[in-house]
Amino acid sequence: MDINWDKLNLDPQLLWADYILPWGTQIVLAVLVFFIGRIIAKTVTNGTRKVMEKASLEPMLVNFLSNIIGSVLLLLVIVFSLSQLGVDTTSLVALLGAAGLAVGLALKDSLSHFAAGVMLILFRPFKVGDFCELDGEMGTVEQITILHTRLKTPDNKVITIPNGNVFSGTMTNFSEQPTRRVDMVFGIGYGSDLLKAKKILEEMCAADERILADPAPKIAVHELADSSVNIICRPWVNAADLWPVHWDMMEKVKLRFDEEGIEIPFPQVSVHMEKD
Repeated sequence: MDINWDKLNLDPQLLWADYILPWGTQIVLAVLVFFIGRIIAKTVTNGTRKVMEKASLEPMLVNFLSNIIGSVLLLLVIVFSLSQLGVDTTSLVALLGAAGLAVGLALKDSLSHFAAGVMLILFRPFKVGDFCELDGEMGTVEQITILHTRLKTPDNKVITIPNGNVFSGTMTNFSEQPTRRVDMVFGIGYGSDLLKAKKILEEMCAADERILADPAPKIAVHELADSSVNIICRPWVNAADLWPVHWDMMEKVKLRFDEEGIEIPFPQVSVHMEKD
């Protein structure tokens, strides 16, 4: 079908020069910018992922950051492509910025927990399997996510703590060091043989294979209290043996002191009454 350009009052040469060629060129360039930009964005994202994996970052953090980087780069590619078409992207960028600000304000608390989660994963003050005290709660770390940390307490409760609370508070890791010190205090009566009591404690520490020879246990008079002479006994053990050694020593020292006639006093008050 032949088009009657005279009837349409259009010059085909002007139509080609003024409309078809410029718009066609812009469309082709925009498509090229989009596809080439997408390839570059994917390459940068994959490269960043490999760098983070070589740095031994947590897989969860690697995936999350890779997705964020890929999404941001793809958004930039779309903006550049629209700009190549002649679309005014200023309003679009402003709209995206306003939307990002609104989302940020709405998710303020979640973002703070997210930022804390990233810091925990990067600096690793503790890891899964460590026994820790976090935000006043003690337990074994079961899971570390971007937003929260899960603990399992010794009595088998599961506690979920937001990462913002964890990172802003004091974190105590009881599992990081291979050895721990057992802190015990034994009170004996003022009439008991002090040197004998110390010698008994030294013998008991030497006889327990779980107690380390280096550093040597510390046994010394700690306090002259109201009703007793308090002796500290501080042996070093492997971290896993801390509480078993503590409980065993408490029982064995009581039985041994009873056999040796060393009194373990209890608080008492003497009342003197005067007759008028």
